[in-house]
Amino acid sequence: MPTPADTLYRTAAYRRNDNVRTAGNERYFRAGHPRERETMSVMKEFREFAMRGSVVDLAVGVIIGGAFGKIVDSMVRDVIMPLVNFILGGSVDFSNKFIVLRAPADYTGPQTYDALSKAGATLLGWGNFVTILINFILLAFVIFWMIKLMNRAKARFEKEAPPPAPAAPPEDVALLREIRDLLKAPPAR
Repeated sequence: MPTPADTLYRTAAYRRNDNVRTAGNERYFRAGHPRERETMSVMKEFREFAMRGSVVDLAVGVIIGGAFGKIVDSMVRDVIMPLVNFILGGSVDFSNKFIVLRAPADYTGPQTYDALSKAGATLLGWGNFVTILINFILLAFVIFWMIKLMNRAKARFEKEAPPPAPAAPPEDVALLREIRDLLKAPPAR
């Protein structure tokens, strides 16, 4: 009769080799073998990690951050850059500012960033970098104010909440205090 330590997860024709049995390319460990316990603990640890609240919060934050990044990008491209162009006389378009480091031979097409890069020119696109830098600064500024407002609201909420009333002492403690007070009192005549 097999003992629990000899019980295998699957039955088939096996070749015995110490604590490992093989059937084709598959390997089976005896139940209770240290490798099996290690594998099970790693899986258990991974499941606990994946289901921890902070991982789920991080996933939600990444998704919301991606959507928020698109909003900031649109704000820079569609609101702020047109205002900067208007203030500076309409001559500033950072998305098309670049320096040609090496032009393609015999190129006669338009001198725009997209056309030159498709033609194989080596370009230093500093305007795109400036646009992305403005996006980052705006995003950091907005997040800073969001955190600041959240901290202020949290402090206000904690300030408004009344402190909890002290819990009544247990009966035995109240009885001991009463005995103490009686012992301290002067004897009655």
